[in-house]
Amino acid sequence: MRWTYDDIPDQRGRTAIVTGANTGIGFETARMLAGKGARVVLACRDSAKGAAAVGRLRAEVPAGEVTCALLDLADLDSVAAFAAAYRADHDRLDLLINNAGVLYPPLRRTWQGFELQFGTNHLGHFALTGHLLPVLLATPAARIVSVASNAHRTGRIDFDDLNWQRRRYQRFVAYSQSKLANLLFTLELHRRLTGAGSPVRATAAHPGWTYTGQGRDSDGLVNAVGRFFAMKVHDGALPTLRAATDPDAEGGSYWGPAHRFEYAGPPVPATRTKRAEDAAVARRLWAESERLTGVPITLAPVADPEP
Repeated sequence: MRWTYDDIPDQRGRTAIVTGANTGIGFETARMLAGKGARVVLACRDSAKGAAAVGRLRAEVPAGEVTCALLDLADLDSVAAFAAAYRADHDRLDLLINNAGVLYPPLRRTWQGFELQFGTNHLGHFALTGHLLPVLLATPAARIVSVASNAHRTGRIDFDDLNWQRRRYQRFVAYSQSKLANLLFTLELHRRLTGAGSPVRATAAHPGWTYTGQGRDSDGLVNAVGRFFAMKVHDGALPTLRAATDPDAEGGSYWGPAHRFEYAGPPVPATRTKRAEDAAVARRLWAESERLTGVPITLAPVADPEP
């Protein structure tokens, strides 16, 4: 059966944060959640574009409750400030959708000196999740969704040079590493949540080939072809929404399009490479991410029952 917008359960009374929600898949994800009654926080690095997106959403979904807050995932100080402000004003968080991403730029670095794609797509979201975890753990049936990519299939985690300080920079390879990191983060987060006996679910999704106009630094021919042959943004957002709202989406699950080698079609369980299921690499990446961000994510294991 084809899973559509109509299958999204009622979200009234629930609160969602969607990173990078002023455009593309993030905007469409926020629009559909608001349409189902959720209170949605658009977490955007550009306050003017965020405010414009809020205006569009309020016009399209008049009954929706939508706000915007400043979040620059390429600055760990901004991540910490965003999370602190959210925790001060909210006592629950039902959905954290780690959607924002940087796609194929030339070599650039975050404020803390990390390679931009790894630093934004993975480390920024790792730190954000860590800062928001207390309120997620306090919310019944909360979920953390990481938006990955088919590009993870060519990704490798280079622990000797995670931030491209010694190698000749290859932007497509760097992007693939960051998207593999998203899946390894979900794998280890799910393991730790399960070990702690927490009902919070960590899931992941990818949009297949969806035209968003995001790849300003990528090949112009790819964008031109994508405009006509890729999925529309509405359809590309559905895997994320299924990972976020389907009652049957289990912790650790991964969702993507059904057809054309997972590049198009309705959302179904997606496949991932063996490297994306490597528990030892996931644990090592977690430890490195804690070290690099300075954000420890502690989940106490369930105590063994008394004999």
